[in-house]
This record gives sequence, structure tokens and C-alpha cells, in this order.
Amino acid sequence: MFAQAVTLSLAVFFVVGFFRPDLLPWRSGGLVTVPQARIEHPVQAAARPNSAPIIPVGLASGAPVTTFRAAVERATPSVVNIFTSKEVQTNPMLDHPMFRRFFGDEFDGGNGGPAQRQSSLGSGVIVSSQGYVLTNHHVIEAADEIQVALSDGRKAEATVVGADPESDLAVLKVDVKDLPAIAFGSSDTLGVGDVVLAIGNPFGVGQTVTMGIVSAVGRSHLGINTFENFIQTDAAINPGNSGGALVDAQGNLLGINTAIYSRSGGSQGIGFTIPVSLAKQVMEQIIQSGSVTRGWIGVEVQDVTPELAESLKLRGNDGAIIAGVLRGGPADKAGVKPGDVLVAVNGKSVKDSASMLNLVAALAPGKSADLKFLRAEKPVDLQVTVGKRPKPQRVEREE
Repeated sequence: MFAQAVTLSLAVFFVVGFFRPDLLPWRSGGLVTVPQARIEHPVQAAARPNSAPIIPVGLASGAPVTTFRAAVERATPSVVNIFTSKEVQTNPMLDHPMFRRFFGDEFDGGNGGPAQRQSSLGSGVIVSSQGYVLTNHHVIEAADEIQVALSDGRKAEATVVGADPESDLAVLKVDVKDLPAIAFGSSDTLGVGDVVLAIGNPFGVGQTVTMGIVSAVGRSHLGINTFENFIQTDAAINPGNSGGALVDAQGNLLGINTAIYSRSGGSQGIGFTIPVSLAKQVMEQIIQSGSVTRGWIGVEVQDVTPELAESLKLRGNDGAIIAGVLRGGPADKAGVKPGDVLVAVNGKSVKDSASMLNLVAALAPGKSADLKFLRAEKPVDLQVTVGKRPKPQRVEREE
């Protein structure tokens, strides 16, 4: 009887252990080890070397809540509001009775009437205590009166030091001393997911701060500017924010807000910022000489598509195909031919036509540059004497 009981008990334990091991007393209530993020007080995190600037939000009752107040207090005095106005000639067609029916008899639509003044607003960033303000070219384009309003309520008339339509940047000068200049950060080390703050004057409501993250870096082929290397962010950017600052969690300047993708005219979470690395180069040239000088080799390029890569027997899609060569230009004199694939400029690899344009533009006119091509599947190295990029011609629209 005892042997049978033992045998039956072992059989039951075997069946239970095989099909339902969680019912056994020594297998239940076990601990599972999971990764746990370290939670620190802001003071402890700041004291730790190479500490991350982001603090967890609302962890528990009485726990610290993330605040960017210090960054905002550091950056906002350097962000200004820009008010511009210009005279516009009204179209004589607006004097038609049909328009007067809607606008009233007091409306002067032309026929020798006085020109009307058109006002607009934007933002800017103080980059020097000597009175230099960085903003977008489209904010001050064609304006004959520019007024800058500081964060402390002071206002001053501004003059245009210079502008660069191809990067959509401009530098203003105000005759006010001891201005609070913003600290420049590093946009080259910026990565997707980093927290950023956008500061400006949206819709003229006054200085406003919005928060978001970096959605992408190196955005190009958008058709906004000639030279594009945008930071994309979901921090709310609206009309009036143009020329304002994008700063990091410490209040350092990362870029100049310039455009949004929107079907409604308002923010839809896709904003574009000119990185401070490019803005600084343009700003320094404008302050020194009043304009921007860029390199030029006299070629037309196109991206390498998968179809073209297959037809040219390329290993990948990197590089820029030379679609045309200006006769007598620097590239023509160096022996560049249509169909060549430019893969490197002074040792820096060419990813596509946009990166090629930026690399060539950074070259100093009058100096030689080493260009590496692929021609009929074989590498070709050429030296090109860099020329000066011609200024873009402004197209006047006829009334």
C-alpha cells in the first residue's frame, strides 16, 4: 500500500510539473529581473559628470518635474520681434466698381492714388552685443522700414547689413549697446530625439516658447532654399516665428526657424530650421564684407537614382551625376565631362546633389580643389580651380 501511494504521488507530481509547473509551491512567486532606469534628483544629475540634461517627468508625488525655465530665461532676452513695412503699388483693376462694392467707397484702388503701406512681422536673434541681429531674408525682403522690439520693451530702428537669399538669412544692425547676445550651440552633434525649444513671435501675440524634439536632421530637396540642410522639429512654429531661435535644453542656439509644412497656415508639427553651423558661416561673411562668397565649378548635377545606378553599373546610389558642363567654366577647363559621377570633394564623400552643392559652395574661390569622379566605372581624379558663384538673378513679376 505504501509503495503504491508513493508511486501514485510521484506520478501526480510528474503530470502537474509537466503540464502546470506554476502550481508547484517551489515554482510560484519567482522574481524576474528587468532593466531599471536610474532616477536622480536634478541637483544630483547636474553634479554627475557628462550627465544628460533631461529629467524624468512627474515620477511620483513630490518628485521633481521637468522644467526648462533656466534655458528659457537664458535665451529669451536674445530673441527680438521684427516689424517691417514697405510701400506697394495697388493695381488699377482694384478701382473697379465691383471691388468698391465690397471694400467701400473710401477704398483707393489706384488710378494715381497714393501707394499703400504693407506691414509684416517676424523674429530675430541677437548674435552680438554690438547690435547685430540674425533673421531670415524673407522677413526683411524689400522692406524700407525695419523696427526691432527687444524683450525688455525697448524699440530701435534697424538697418540691413547684408542678406543671402540662397540660404534665406540676413543680418540687421541696431544702434543699441550692451545687448544680450545668445550663446551658440552645436548643431553638428544634434540627433533625432533631442529636446528643443522654439522662441519667436507667432501671429504677433508676443514672445512665445514651444517645446518639441528633433524629428530629423539634414533635410534637403524641399525646394525652400538653394542651400538646404534643415533641422526638422515638431516644436510649434507658426507665422511670425520666422527668424526666431531654436535652442537646446540649456538655452544655446541651434538654428534659425525658417519654414513650416502646413496646409492650414498653422503648425502641423513639421517645422524646418537652418542649422547654426550654416548660419554662423553666412553671418560672419555678411558682417565682414556685406555679402556671401561661395565656390562654383560650373556644372549641372542630378541625383543617382536606382535606375541610373544600374545603367551606369554603380555599386550604390551615392554621388552626383554631372548632367551638364558650362563651356569655359572651371569644371570644363579641368576636363570634367557630362556623365561623370562626382563621388568626393577634397576627400569628403558626396551623398547626393544637395551635399555636392554644399561642399562646392564651401570652397574658397581661386583655390584648387581635388575632385574624385567615376567615369566608365573607373576612378578619375581631377584638380579644379574654383570659381566664384554668380549671384542669383531676381525675377521681377509683371503686374
